[in-house]
Amino acid sequence: MVVAVYPGTFDPLTYGHMDIIERAAALFGRLIVGIYENSSKQPLFPLEQRVELVKEAITGLSNVHVKAFKGLTVDFIHQIGGRVMIRGLRANSDFEREFEMALMNRKLASDIELLCLMTSSQYQFLSSSLIKEVAKLGGCLEGMVPDHVAVALRERFSVTIEVATGKHRM
Repeated sequence: MVVAVYPGTFDPLTYGHMDIIERAAALFGRLIVGIYENSSKQPLFPLEQRVELVKEAITGLSNVHVKAFKGLTVDFIHQIGGRVMIRGLRANSDFEREFEMALMNRKLASDIELLCLMTSSQYQFLSSSLIKEVAKLGGCLEGMVPDHVAVALRERFSVTIEVATGKHRM
């Protein structure tokens, strides 16, 4: 059985990510969603919460599992016995960045294959950065993130807004 790994920070998980997860799960016997701990990116959600949000979203996908990791992605893939790295592409700008990373990963681990999946057209505009901005400004997240992720975003920004304005929750 070929093990594939879909790595990312997933901060937050979007329907674009879910599109890639579901399609990759249909292609491989086992898919690991690798959640990267990258403190330099200053994620909105702590690693443990990102893991839990993804776990809740993949309920029903029996061949998909979630694991957190640090360090080089290719090292993580080797550690879990993976053979394929999955990446999602939205636009030309994604392709350029993914191409650079693919060349470096090929140099570091020539035994790992890269499979890029184009995000379905209805999700091409989604990015975690845009989702965070919409959530921060109180915008509607329907159709962009799973409901439980929208709740987590509202909670996170509600606390930030209330602390900034001096209001306190009871």
